[in-house]
Order: sequence, then C-alpha cells, then structure tokens
Amino acid sequence: MGSASKQSNKPGGKAAGDRRARIAELRAAEQRRDRRNKIIASVVVGVLVIGAIATGTWIVMDANKDKKAKEAAASAPIDGVQTFGDLSRNHVKEKVTYPQTPPVGGDHNAVWLDCMGHVYDQPVENERAVHSLEHGAVWVTYNDKATPDDIKALSDKVQATPYSLMSPYPDEKGTITLSAWSTQLVVDSASDPRVNAFFTKYVQGQQTQEPGASCTMGSM
Repeated sequence: MGSASKQSNKPGGKAAGDRRARIAELRAAEQRRDRRNKIIASVVVGVLVIGAIATGTWIVMDANKDKKAKEAAASAPIDGVQTFGDLSRNHVKEKVTYPQTPPVGGDHNAVWLDCMGHVYDQPVENERAVHSLEHGAVWVTYNDKATPDDIKALSDKVQATPYSLMSPYPDEKGTITLSAWSTQLVVDSASDPRVNAFFTKYVQGQQTQEPGASCTMGSM
C-alpha cells in the first residue's frame, strides 16, 4: 500500500510544478509587457515634449516676427498723411471752430465719444470726437461719395478695432478721411492699402496724448 500511495502523489506533484512554471511564465510575460509599455510611454512623452517645445518656439518666433512687422509698419511713413504740430488741449463747454475738416485736435469737450470700435450712423459732435483722438483713437469719416461697399468695409474694420470710431461727415471734401490726433489722411476708397497702414500706425500710436486713457463711458 505504501508503494501505491507514492505512485498516487507523483501526478499531483507534476501538476503543481507545471502550474508554478506557467505562473512564472505569465509573470515574466507581464513584466515584459510592462517594460515595453513604459518604453513606449516614455517615447510618446518625449515626442510630445519635443513637439510642445517646437510649437512653443514657433509661437514665440511667430509672435516676435509679428511684433517686428508691426513695429516696422508703425515707423514707416504713409504717403499723403498730413500732420499739424502741437495743438491745444483745453476742456471747453462751447463750440469750437477748428481749422481742419474734420478736426484733428485742439480744445474739446470734457466728455469724449465711445470709441471702442463704435460705428455711428449720424454725424457726431466735433468736440467730443476730438477728445477721443486725444485718447489715441482713429476717427473714420466719410461723405456721400463713399459707396455702400466702402462704408461696409470701413464699418467692419472699425468694429474689429478698439480705439477707433466712425461716423458720416457730409461737409468733408475727401470721400473718406482718417484722423488721429494732429494727423490726417484722405483716401478715395476703403480698399486703399493706406487705410490699414494708418490704423496700424496711429491706433494708440505715438501721437496719442493720453496713452491708455479710456475709450468707453465717455466721461472724466
């Protein structure tokens, strides 16, 4: 019987050994997968980091390029622009007779016009518009020679540009007039490339008498 007992234990011992070997094999395979996944994850992270660095570098370079382009445009002369020297800046309550039409500066009302991309469909007060120019706004005006397409294009431009305003000005001689403090340009069409150049150079440009002053709410 002792011999029979030994023979019955042999298959069980072999099966247990096989299970241990199989478990060890599965664990080894799992460890290999873990190592492989970690390597893949590291590579992916590395690629993402390199990509982020490259993207960030490109953004910085592009921003610097755009800044330099704007600085170059702001310093470049614009053909046809007139300047009028130093102008008075007193606050007055009465109407002012200005030498330019539309005016580009001088004494003005203490209350400015909202000029954060505001498009007015009626003529505005000179004295309040001049105050907006003092704050660095560009004022776009036009007479009845301007076409509907001109008016639409200029309206879109103004509405997209803080520190600008637009209004009809029936008495002006030029079809379209762009005014900044002590600065003015007359053009025949909204498609004239000098329009964009004027905005680039004079919206909150060097001519601004009160840089950063409010262009909303229109009161001191």
